[in-house]
Amino acid sequence: MKVFVGGVVAAFLGFMGIIIGFHNVMGFIAGAIPLILLLGGLMAAYLGYDEVKEKLPFNKGSESQESTSDSRLKEEAEKYKQEVERLKGELEKNNKTA
Repeated sequence: MKVFVGGVVAAFLGFMGIIIGFHNVMGFIAGAIPLILLLGGLMAAYLGYDEVKEKLPFNKGSESQESTSDSRLKEEAEKYKQEVERLKGELEKNNKTA
């Protein structure tokens, strides 16, 4: 009940303050609107940056470079697997003769 009465009193005083100092309130709002727009725009740009980054054309080039490097790494891995198999064969041959 105390909170309700306090809220009604605060709303009444705020309403009276707006009526009495109407020009001051409008001046404050006129100064606050550009600041709110600036901060809101910066926040929207920050949040939308990832979406824009995915749509940019130079981002796709890095993906193709990654795919070519992946294929190159797979080729190297296959080459080393073959080398390991060859060395295992030589090791087994040497163990049989020793």
